[in-house]
Amino acid sequence: MKFLSKTVALCVILAAGAAVAKDGVTNPVVKARMETMDTIRVNTGILGNMAGGKTAFDPAAATAAKTALAAAAAQIVAKFEANEDDPVSEAAPAIWQDFAGFTAKAEALVTAAEAMDVASLEGVKAGMGAVGGACKACHEAYRAKK
Repeated sequence: MKFLSKTVALCVILAAGAAVAKDGVTNPVVKARMETMDTIRVNTGILGNMAGGKTAFDPAAATAAKTALAAAAAQIVAKFEANEDDPVSEAAPAIWQDFAGFTAKAEALVTAAEAMDVASLEGVKAGMGAVGGACKACHEAYRAKK
């Protein structure tokens, strides 16, 4: 249970930074990828709040969040193909230096999101470990330290 709590907390912390970073972006390519990451943040938050007991488990809301999370995660690679920058971007140059590694980590999130069983609270809790692990692995390697 401690791992799940840490995973949910990590997802919330990582996601909070993404929400703030989008303000002031001027490059439309960067803004589009930040919006994709924001969709991931919002839906991971919905699922994480259920898993962490902050909100009641709602199968319909969990299904909608999983669907949106998986769809947004599937867009990550395409959104980052263009090596575009913006002063408020948190994308590290390592993304384009190791695009194959970045792609593998993005695909791990897609796999984790699609595999999450949202029919029960236990399934959401179990799935959040993989989703949180995928988020953390990518952010540690490919998110700029500011």
